[in-house]
Amino acid sequence: MQLEINVIDAFTDTVFKGNAAAVIITDDWLTEDLMQSIAFENNLSETAFIVADDEGLYHIRWFSPFTEIAFCGHATLASAFVLFKKNPTVETIQFSAKAVGVLTITQTDTGKIQMDFPNRMPERIDNIPEALSAGLSIAPTAVYCNEQAYFVVYNSESDVLTVDRDNEKLKELAPRDVVVTCQPESKDYNQYDFISRYFWPANGGDEDPVTGSVHTGLAPFWAQRLGKNELCAYQASSRGGVLDCVVVGNRVLISGNAVQYMTGFITVEG
Repeated sequence: MQLEINVIDAFTDTVFKGNAAAVIITDDWLTEDLMQSIAFENNLSETAFIVADDEGLYHIRWFSPFTEIAFCGHATLASAFVLFKKNPTVETIQFSAKAVGVLTITQTDTGKIQMDFPNRMPERIDNIPEALSAGLSIAPTAVYCNEQAYFVVYNSESDVLTVDRDNEKLKELAPRDVVVTCQPESKDYNQYDFISRYFWPANGGDEDPVTGSVHTGLAPFWAQRLGKNELCAYQASSRGGVLDCVVVGNRVLISGNAVQYMTGFITVEG
């Protein structure tokens, strides 16, 4: 069996930047074992699998090299990019995923793709897990938490950029991952409202280049702190990525660019 595969760099307009995701569209679901094997072989942060129903709704599932992921932003952006490219007259599409419901995706006049996600505002916790404290080289200023991750807040930009982690310790936090964040202070990042890095040894690997899903928590957190609902964020990994965020009640609109890296075919049994 041959399957078309597209690899898209998301949250960037430059190849080799942002976060790469593979997108595979099929008429029917492949087996879970096969989808996981393909994701492992691709060895990207996520591989997205899409099946359309008779009503034109796209059902989407995301797999890291290790496991199925409940919610992935950058692979949703990559998937929308592929579908818009295949259907150039379409301006809006909808994805359905078990953990987050129906997601409306729009191609904007600026060329960016806007995704309508649930607001997953984190809450402050006072009892910081020992594995979190031991897993980071710099002590947090404060820690918040939602269903996806622990949000470690730092006062210093240098703390976010230089913090080391012990992946074996952070794995003990499963199923949650860890995001570190701060308000930038240097001229290198002063065009952004906040910056972050995302560590996910329990679910996908070492450091995720750009993580759209965690910005459904970061955006409302910083919107509340900064007193503004429109924010521009930068994820400060080695590849880097830019996310435009708008907090609207119980929704968070996240927009970004995407660029094609590869299209081709894979041959599998199944």
